[in-house]
Amino acid sequence: MGNPKAFLTISRQEAGYRPVHDRINDFGEVEQTLNTSDRKLQASRCMDCGVPFCHWACPLGNRPPEFQDALYKGKWEEAYEILSQTNDFPEFTGRICPALCEKSCVLKLAIDAPVTIREDEAAIIEAAFREGYVKPKTYPRNGKKVAVVGSGPAGMAAANQLNRMGYEVTVFEKDESVGGLLRFGIPNFKLNKAIIDRRIEIMKAEGVIFKTNSPVDMEHLPEGFDAYCICTGTPQARDLDIPGRNLKGIHFALEMLAQQNRILAGQTFGKEERINAKGKHVVVIGGGDTGSDCIGTSNRQGAANVTQIEIMPKPPVGHNPATPWPQWPVILKTSSSHEEGCTRRWCLTSNRFIGTKDGRVCGVEVEEVEWVPNPDGGRPVMRPTGKKETLKADLVLLAMGFLKPQQPAFASNVFVAGDAATGASLVVRCIAGGRKAAQDINAYLTKALTPCVE
Repeated sequence: MGNPKAFLTISRQEAGYRPVHDRINDFGEVEQTLNTSDRKLQASRCMDCGVPFCHWACPLGNRPPEFQDALYKGKWEEAYEILSQTNDFPEFTGRICPALCEKSCVLKLAIDAPVTIREDEAAIIEAAFREGYVKPKTYPRNGKKVAVVGSGPAGMAAANQLNRMGYEVTVFEKDESVGGLLRFGIPNFKLNKAIIDRRIEIMKAEGVIFKTNSPVDMEHLPEGFDAYCICTGTPQARDLDIPGRNLKGIHFALEMLAQQNRILAGQTFGKEERINAKGKHVVVIGGGDTGSDCIGTSNRQGAANVTQIEIMPKPPVGHNPATPWPQWPVILKTSSSHEEGCTRRWCLTSNRFIGTKDGRVCGVEVEEVEWVPNPDGGRPVMRPTGKKETLKADLVLLAMGFLKPQQPAFASNVFVAGDAATGASLVVRCIAGGRKAAQDINAYLTKALTPCVE
């Protein structure tokens, strides 16, 4: 620890977001950056705790005290080497990870001002690309081939690790571009797609083969491979089966988000295909991050207004005794998209969609609910109150999460990772899952290669 008193003398300083009036007019990344001097000062706040809970909380096992110390001392390449030992893609997690590490930082407990670990991580990897520390390497080959199905963060991490272990890796992607939800689910204002392309070029140069527009039948995996890693994510969104669901203007969140990202990439859509919030009253059903992304996208498209509704109660503000430190705090989260303008409401269930004569949605009938203790214990019970109202809606976006996929019975040389294995989760957990799958595949194939000794 270079400065043992920095946490006492230097306040937490976040880079913050671009002004709302500026960022709302484009899809550029909303987050700003600190200058090098301020970034080093922020890294100096790390106390190098005897028990680093940041390391404990991170699914990847990142080592913030070590890379923060190197950053503070100006040893950017050393900081990059430490960070890249545990994290394949700090440029992704440094932008879109909710930073489990920061919520478990001791300074979060002591003064509610944790170290800016996520921003420091992003600064390190950007410096590494800028200074040329990230460059393709060659790895000796072992003669074995592995197929990775799906190119989201889990698939990319598995492919990256397996390639470094010496396997010839082919990644099959059903869509036209690599990246999975990073490409088609995360808006550009949170993750510029050039960041993905930059990493893919490194992986290609190191020998990973990517095959796009290549859907794979899970019952008939491509032949010629010694092992397979299934990283197909959670493709099925949770639907809302209520009267009026078939009205025009009701879409799954990812339909809108993926289309907008494709438009920014240069694709065109006909008037009937286009999902556009311009001038419309938008209702987003679902209070999570995907719903937040719909809000930001709708506002950038020029929505008249946006309302986000959630069936669960409003989370506590600031502190929740049910999730004490160092656990992830279940509290009210206000995203950059929320700041840009929307009405947020809780404890509302949707009863039916209301349509016009020409079959387009024009409203959502909602009803207030209350959550009462379950007499048998466990999850509280939802009880309708009878208080109903109609929300005006020209566009409805369903952002209620995703269903955990059911996988077929696979052979022993097939491994499943990421959301395909766990259900919808965080990008950092998907990367960790991909890395773990790579280790398991290597152990399986290494054991298969080892001759029996009698």
